[in-house]
Amino acid sequence: MPSLLHPFYFFSSSIPRHQASFVFTAATVRSPSPSPSPSPSPSLPPTSLLIFKLSLLPNPSNQQPKTFSSLSASPLQTSPPSTMGSLSAPDGTGGVQLPYPPARRDESVVEDYHGVKVSDPYRWLEDPDSEETKAFVEEQVKLTDSVLSTCELREKLKERITKLFDHPRYEAPSKRGDKYFYFHNTGLQAQSVLYVQDGLEGKPEVLLDPNTLSEDGTVSLGTLKVSEDGKYLAYGLNSSGSDWITIKVMRIADKRVEEDTISWAKFTGISWTHDSKGFFYSRYPAPKDGEKLDAGTETDINLYQESCYHFLGTDQSEDILCWRDQENPKQIMGATVADDGKHLLLYISEGCDPVNKIYYCDISTLPGGLQSFRGSNKLLPFTKLVDNFDAKYEAIANDGASFTFLTNKDAPRYKLVRVDLNDPSSWTDVVPESEKDVLESADVVNGDKLILSYLSDVKNVLEIRDLRTGSFLHQLPIDIGTVTGVSARRQDNVAFIGFTSFLSPGIIYQCDFGFGDPELKVFRETIVPGFDRSEFQVKQVFVTSKDGNKFPIFIGSKKDTKLDGSNPCLLYGYGGFNISITPSFSVTRVTLAKHLGAVFCMANIRGGGEYGEEWHKAGSLGKKQNVFDDFISAGEYLVSEGYTQAKKLCIEGASNGGLLVGACINQRPDLFGCALAHVGVMDMLRFHKFTIGHAWTSDYGCSEKEEEFHWLIKYSPLHNVRRPWEVSPDVQYPPTMLLTADHDDRVVPHHSLKLLATLQYVLCTSLENSPQTNPIIGRIDRKSGHGAGRPTQKMIDEAADRYGFMAKMVNATWTE
Repeated sequence: MPSLLHPFYFFSSSIPRHQASFVFTAATVRSPSPSPSPSPSPSLPPTSLLIFKLSLLPNPSNQQPKTFSSLSASPLQTSPPSTMGSLSAPDGTGGVQLPYPPARRDESVVEDYHGVKVSDPYRWLEDPDSEETKAFVEEQVKLTDSVLSTCELREKLKERITKLFDHPRYEAPSKRGDKYFYFHNTGLQAQSVLYVQDGLEGKPEVLLDPNTLSEDGTVSLGTLKVSEDGKYLAYGLNSSGSDWITIKVMRIADKRVEEDTISWAKFTGISWTHDSKGFFYSRYPAPKDGEKLDAGTETDINLYQESCYHFLGTDQSEDILCWRDQENPKQIMGATVADDGKHLLLYISEGCDPVNKIYYCDISTLPGGLQSFRGSNKLLPFTKLVDNFDAKYEAIANDGASFTFLTNKDAPRYKLVRVDLNDPSSWTDVVPESEKDVLESADVVNGDKLILSYLSDVKNVLEIRDLRTGSFLHQLPIDIGTVTGVSARRQDNVAFIGFTSFLSPGIIYQCDFGFGDPELKVFRETIVPGFDRSEFQVKQVFVTSKDGNKFPIFIGSKKDTKLDGSNPCLLYGYGGFNISITPSFSVTRVTLAKHLGAVFCMANIRGGGEYGEEWHKAGSLGKKQNVFDDFISAGEYLVSEGYTQAKKLCIEGASNGGLLVGACINQRPDLFGCALAHVGVMDMLRFHKFTIGHAWTSDYGCSEKEEEFHWLIKYSPLHNVRRPWEVSPDVQYPPTMLLTADHDDRVVPHHSLKLLATLQYVLCTSLENSPQTNPIIGRIDRKSGHGAGRPTQKMIDEAADRYGFMAKMVNATWTE
């Protein structure tokens, strides 16, 4: 089951992504499943969080516990605090005074963590509905607007990005019945439109246009599935970027939207039974005051997810409750109908680790069918195939009771295995684990052909193998880059494969398995007017980290770039949740390279999935510091090799990637000239208490456990803000922009708001004459969430704002 839970941030300057479940789309961000993790982005370099290291000394038993606050170790100034900071001029000489708005500190809020007292003076910002929080946000918005108005290149960037963005884009088609379905965006449409056509040569018709559902483009498609016979479309709508979806049903023949409405669904796919009478989905109990709630602004913890089945033409209250586990409220589940239409597979996870339980039920043998469970309190009679969280299992195909799974069981780089449900103790390898490459996905086409996508040093390789024997048949030649998705079905002999790279806006290949060896033929290719790939270059280098570990970095630039240290440089990283960040095209990156002379870089650091589960584990839990060390080493390499210099190096990351950025500007504030931190996980002691944050403890740990608390307090952004000039007189924090959004119910906004207040207080307003002249600002978007479903104009506006800010801070100049 794809994972939907990571703190993983979707934002794109190239191709708005859809989590369309009739087509497997992995985009350029590689997560083994749709997931509630904090998340990065497909096309733009995702943005970051701030984290600040604090050395935590053991507390001897004969001493009173220390109280940790978000200040440096030095005592507070006793003089009245100033509310003024200053916005540095690009040359670092100082400039306009920046009037940071005051924010109330409640020093009475102190929590005891295993004998260590930790203050939380801005906890009141955790209430998004309070008038005080709203006033704080308004003042920060005004401050940021005033700063951005001085960024001279912002409008040029916006104009150029808009021009490059205005090109037709397509996603790979998917077949159901005798019809093909695909997404298309003419260029600047807020949301891509779903089309349908009879056969590949038929006339395309608009099936569902999300742009008609709201005036401002903030209603988007979050998930969808076409029934096996191609007669019905079930689709989930997100509003303002929230993870909550409302599922509707359309009759495809006449495009009539049925009355069926499914509310309070979240972190779910849709799976039709093959009789097209209904579908499986997952939901949560309705929040308190649900009718009055502006969904996505609440911060209540998400617990007790349920797997349900909906019969077409009925009210949601009549849906079958297929499975729930009252004793394990944090479990997340999804039910999927196997290819044979008989077996129902239930995937159960408890966090974001690539591990799950898997149960099954033969729904074809149920006395009275699913109808017999209507009005009943009985759950479906599942059989437990795997009842532990030792490994990940994802069904690829089945022949009766014989199932083929993609798994990391005893295979950190994944393999294919087979088991007979009638003999569940006997598992056999079909395709063994590779010695070096990670098996990311497997799709079946033409009855018995496997399309395997491997990740080899962060570049995809495609193999064709025999499903029954696993034997190698053929390798499909693709360029260095990323397979964004494979659209294939076992009963069809044609597959469509999406591809992108740093210098390829997008290609959809058609691969026919019906005659002889399959060959890739270009079905559609995205052309960006004004982009000439021959002007640019990209290379991959391997850098040595602090502990001797080697990791790759992609480095892109104009071909005439000189390595004399004069170039602005944008370094992006993520490093978490087994998510691989792979090459992708971005109109924003090429704009920065062409017109600002910028070097753009992507560091594939530990914590991700680029080299399998061992690579992931090397950057999680108690080993999280490895992630920060890798990223710092990447920055040092770029400076030492002449790509840039410290004052021109901007770092960026989103969600979990923001955690990365925050840690690094705290640990090495001298190394960076700007920091962009999007929708970040900033409070590492309380993240598990809000919405789906509890699922992230598999990667971070939890402050409620003593050992894990000591990991977290060392780098939690909120608890480790320091004044660097107290150690090195000439050092301050780099210019920093924290970005969040009012409907982000993945990583709730108060993470960024509390850190913003803390940074401004500790570094600026608590001192009469602060050396911190670099600005610390927050960009707080409205009617927007964690990134998925963001309308095109919002993406363009945000890109212009953050890179306009970056350009001013690193003293970049414009070249036509």
